[in-house]
Amino acid sequence: MSKSKVWFVTGSSRGIGAQIVKAALAAGDRVVATGRKLSQLQEVCNGVPADQIELVELDVTNEAQAEAAAQAAVRRFGRIDVLVNNAAYGHFCNFEEITTTDIDHQFATNVFGLMHVTRAVLPVMRKQRSGHIFNVSSIAGALGFTGASIYCATKYAVEGLSASLDMEVARFGIKVTVVEPGFFRTDFLDAKSIKYDGKVIEDYLAAGTVKDMYAGYHQKQPGDPVKLGAAMVQIANMPEPPKQFLAGSDAIAMVTNALETRLAGIRRFEQLSCSTDGEF
Repeated sequence: MSKSKVWFVTGSSRGIGAQIVKAALAAGDRVVATGRKLSQLQEVCNGVPADQIELVELDVTNEAQAEAAAQAAVRRFGRIDVLVNNAAYGHFCNFEEITTTDIDHQFATNVFGLMHVTRAVLPVMRKQRSGHIFNVSSIAGALGFTGASIYCATKYAVEGLSASLDMEVARFGIKVTVVEPGFFRTDFLDAKSIKYDGKVIEDYLAAGTVKDMYAGYHQKQPGDPVKLGAAMVQIANMPEPPKQFLAGSDAIAMVTNALETRLAGIRRFEQLSCSTDGEF
């Protein structure tokens, strides 16, 4: 049996984050569950033995709170073995219509919030000479979606950060896995979670609104967040975990098609690409 791990999970109050917490607890691990509202965390972790759980209020956009939460985790359990950067939300809107303020808010949570928490936890893992960081991205970090340009931009940023961070911290025994879920049956598309508002430009309305485009998928997504939580516990116990993990058959199909299309484009323009080489 593998040694009990200490997990630190952001966005634990609902959706994928809540199921990761439950899966880790079911495996006998200990969890620092974080979220913006303590009352919601208490609902998720109701009945969990006190020696297995620590609940910490955390708004990931607040760098000082991220530092304090990491310190609280170490005070309680002495270490952090697995960090899951899950806290995020979607603002779906045509790029020309979204406001600068909303762009800033989207990046503040999905990118800079992830960075705040990772920078708070890395010194702990580096001192341990061990750890595993899961950065929850999306298939939106591997291909674009109409009406979701800014959300996709944040997830592409997470992908680039994860790939580079993995190279930097591998020497300390720290592993990095970027998780790319497809469409999962969570409240991500719920009116209380996702944002659609922005300026209205008539030219874009001919194709329908972005809200109409995505709202119909709500609670019809194929992915099961309970099974994803279990899969991530399994990955956390692998001696050689994947650097990228596609979650869901829809994710496999869409990303495979996107990669094949990209490869075809590379081959089509290979001669022109190589023509830019200099002579020595």
